[in-house]
Amino acid sequence: MATSETHTPMMRQYLTIKADYPDTLVFYRMGDFYELFFEDAEKVSRILGITLTQRGTSNGAPIKMAGVPFHSIEPYLAKLVKIGESAAICEQIGDPATSKGPVERKVMRVITPGTLTDTDLLPEKAERPLLAMCLLSQRKTINIGLAWLSLASGALKLMEFSTDEKSLQARLQQELERISPAEVLVSAGGLLLEEFRHELPGKFSEVPDWHFDLKQGQKSLQDQLATSTLTGFGVENFGAALGAAGALLRYAESTQGRGLKHVNSLSVESENEFIGLDTATRRNLELTETLRGQESPTLFSLLDHCRTAMGSRLLRHWLHHARREQQIARSRHQAIDALLQADATTGLSNTLTSIPDIERITTRIALLSARPRDLSALRDGVQHLGTVRSYVAMCLKNNEPRLLSQSLIDLATPAECLDLLERALMPQPATMVRDGGVIAAGFDTELDELRSLSENAGQFLIDLETSERARTGIANLRVEYNKVHGFYIEVTNGQADKVPDNYRRRQTLKNAERYITPELKAFEDKALSAQERALVREKVLYEKLLQDLLPHIQTLQTIAHAVAQLDALVSLADHAMKNNWCAPQLVAEPVLDIVQGRHPVVENQIERFIANDCQLSADRKLLLITGPNMGGKSTFMRQTALITLLAYIGSYVPATQASIGPIDRIFTRIGAADDLAGGRSTFMVEMTESAAILHGATENSLVLMDEVGRGTSTFDGLALAWAIARHLIMTSKSFTLFATHYFELTQLPDIHPSAENVHLSAIEHKENIVFLHAVQSGPASQSYGLQVAQLAGIPQPVIRAARKHLADLEAQSLLSTPQFDLFASSSGTNTAEEIEASTISELVQDSALLLAIDDIDPDAMTPREALEALYKLKALAKHE
Repeated sequence: MATSETHTPMMRQYLTIKADYPDTLVFYRMGDFYELFFEDAEKVSRILGITLTQRGTSNGAPIKMAGVPFHSIEPYLAKLVKIGESAAICEQIGDPATSKGPVERKVMRVITPGTLTDTDLLPEKAERPLLAMCLLSQRKTINIGLAWLSLASGALKLMEFSTDEKSLQARLQQELERISPAEVLVSAGGLLLEEFRHELPGKFSEVPDWHFDLKQGQKSLQDQLATSTLTGFGVENFGAALGAAGALLRYAESTQGRGLKHVNSLSVESENEFIGLDTATRRNLELTETLRGQESPTLFSLLDHCRTAMGSRLLRHWLHHARREQQIARSRHQAIDALLQADATTGLSNTLTSIPDIERITTRIALLSARPRDLSALRDGVQHLGTVRSYVAMCLKNNEPRLLSQSLIDLATPAECLDLLERALMPQPATMVRDGGVIAAGFDTELDELRSLSENAGQFLIDLETSERARTGIANLRVEYNKVHGFYIEVTNGQADKVPDNYRRRQTLKNAERYITPELKAFEDKALSAQERALVREKVLYEKLLQDLLPHIQTLQTIAHAVAQLDALVSLADHAMKNNWCAPQLVAEPVLDIVQGRHPVVENQIERFIANDCQLSADRKLLLITGPNMGGKSTFMRQTALITLLAYIGSYVPATQASIGPIDRIFTRIGAADDLAGGRSTFMVEMTESAAILHGATENSLVLMDEVGRGTSTFDGLALAWAIARHLIMTSKSFTLFATHYFELTQLPDIHPSAENVHLSAIEHKENIVFLHAVQSGPASQSYGLQVAQLAGIPQPVIRAARKHLADLEAQSLLSTPQFDLFASSSGTNTAEEIEASTISELVQDSALLLAIDDIDPDAMTPREALEALYKLKALAKHE
């Protein structure tokens, strides 16, 4: 590379390879280093902080270079993938000794954020799926097909649904937040995503349009699943999702450089399968990430006592994918009950600690990239399956929970696979096959013979040294070996006159000479040749071992899933036992009845947590919550949602008793901040989230609304809060917890029997406030805003000035209450019946206006007819 020619043969080879990967960092193997050139070198030097050098010229310009050692490339790749970069690993596949020009090189694998399988590159407790998205526009609707694959586990899933262009962004946002892909494949010519693609989560990679061909996608799926038809998989009516699956499989195979032997099953998800959790809800409930973006304290960090990484990943998946089907949760409740009854959690936890990440090891076996330590860990882990089964069998003595019964079957020790691993591997194999010391003695006769030749060298040298000392009379003669000079006989300069004629000088030192003899040379050739041949033989045997393990992949995947499920259940059972959680009752009636509920995370953060009841039913759908800031309104609301979610993932819940009916979605509107990047104010964010709730909530939804309307003027905010609450009561009919500081809203229960006032209590002593955090019936008597401000450290002169101004405002009020009633008539004589009549009248008018708009067909109207219709609509609008 030191030449200044326009392009050396090696540089031409590099540029040819780079042309196939223009947007990918190419790591070009040169001896013991991976080198990067030109823009790739500058980028990697900047990102990783490695030295940027230059060597030679290309077209008159210096060739920029940066390199990393081949044996420590993983940490560098991990940093690059974390920030969304992709890397093509170009290896030397030719023999330098026989190569006339540059050694033949080839890209053996491409590493992208969504196609990781290496342990060093993947987060231990989270999946990083690759997702392909296919959008097909048909008149006013858009068919969305999603296919996603966790390459590290082999789980392939499909989903297809329809929406209109107006709702497209929100629907995609919801599904991508749920699936959380590391990389999203889209069509290079797709126009539908252009406007808002940058607002969607994940790294987007473009692939050619024709990769999404529907027929080719169907064929790719059939080939992957080794079936002649997809009937029975639930994809008979799919179109876009098949196109997405084709693009997904093509991309995954091209990055791995081989087929995906571990992808042998397909599951189909429907949009109504899971309890809906939008982006705001996942954030507000702090399921796996705090509001500040930290990993703890969250619901996941609290519950994750799993002993295996597989169990942690499954538990995390359950939290984001709670199923609406109650029977799934009930079966987990029964399994937890059996584990607790048998007192098996401690024994199982201890045993599960010895089980490695079988799921990801199996994937690396399928991709022929498993390392010796992977296989030895798999062998040692499989040996413990018998103990795990004995604990599971203990739990089945008194009852027969279906999940544990199936686990007992799935956890059967794979005898043939285990026997192969035990015979083939050394007890503690070397880290890399190239180092030797991986294949066990007695597994292969040829390897044993070669090793014997190499290992007997030590005794040969001792015997030779003894005989040469006796023959020559040189008492301090030594026979030794080093990697640079091989075998030699060393004689000090003082004894040089005694050296026999058949000694040939090999090296001269300051105080000694080193020699070789024909006999020693012959042994050297034989021993070193045997060592090299042993390493070659060991590599061949290891590759064959991986091939021989391929038929066991499906069995190992079944074991991995059973271990993960058992680990997650043991974790939930252990937490429930230590924190006094109860088994919830999932019922068919519309009810949310929680007795002495607690916030699962907060109760572990403070010394004494005040438990509260929450009763909602068909006749009591909305709780209007008032009380002071810091009084516990948000905690009470969040704990209700978390208890509901926990019940549906199959966990016990932090309460004395809980009965929960069907739930389809959980919505939260809690807190807000400016979306500066999106150009949206706090109030705009608040209204956007509220709009999503009002459009999506049903009578089986749980809605948490906290301080709606506070981002604008008092009158506007109060009017909006009133209208939103009324809509939730009369139209959505959702289970709703509605916290507010607008005291005027406490009149709602007078009008609507399905609403009820509750408040978080506090007591005032002189000018100080004590929060009791207890939920009590009725509205709060006051807001205690000045007292909270005083606790926050507002200077006393400011507090005194505010207190004086508050007294003036209350004195000017037309009413005796501290808050002015915006909904009272000027005479103050409106009754609840009159307000209700007014409300009904408004609804009728709204309906008339909407019906009139619905009847209009603008494309079929003359200008005159359009003007008349406009006057009619204006007249209807005046009556609102």
